[in-house]
Amino acid sequence: MSTLSARSLIRFLFVACLTISSAVAQESKTVIGPSNPELHDGANALLAGDAEEGVRLTLLGLKYESSSRDRLAAMSNLCAGYIMLDELVTALSYCDQVLEQNEYHWRAYSNRALAYVKLERYEEAEQDLQKAESLASNARTVKIVRSMLLDATDPVAPHIIIDERRQPVEDDDE
Repeated sequence: MSTLSARSLIRFLFVACLTISSAVAQESKTVIGPSNPELHDGANALLAGDAEEGVRLTLLGLKYESSSRDRLAAMSNLCAGYIMLDELVTALSYCDQVLEQNEYHWRAYSNRALAYVKLERYEEAEQDLQKAESLASNARTVKIVRSMLLDATDPVAPHIIIDERRQPVEDDDE
């Protein structure tokens, strides 16, 4: 192998190594924990049933969130949290904000339908449920809200009727 070709080969390998290490450095990231701890902790608090803490943390995290996707998820979580707190008008405002920005956000439709059920606004609940079902037909939460709407509008009649008019039999042994 000549000196020129050996030098060219070394130069080629050196440039190739630099290119590969540069590409690897651009692709590799070190992420420790969630990018927005308040939103993460707020969502976990809501899942655990602590609506007050979940709403508080989510509101804090929302102030600093720049990602459109995470903002929509946070507002949808706020809608759910305010439903848990029975602050239904506030809940509706957050669901409306989500749907103004993304008309395909099935969780916002599902949450808003639940608020409508609690407000006994059944026609609006039905419309939102139809949209949620068309976007996420197998979503568990959509099915639960559907069952709540059915319970409110078409309750199931009991198949067994207990007649409590009969008196207990008295013993004649006395």
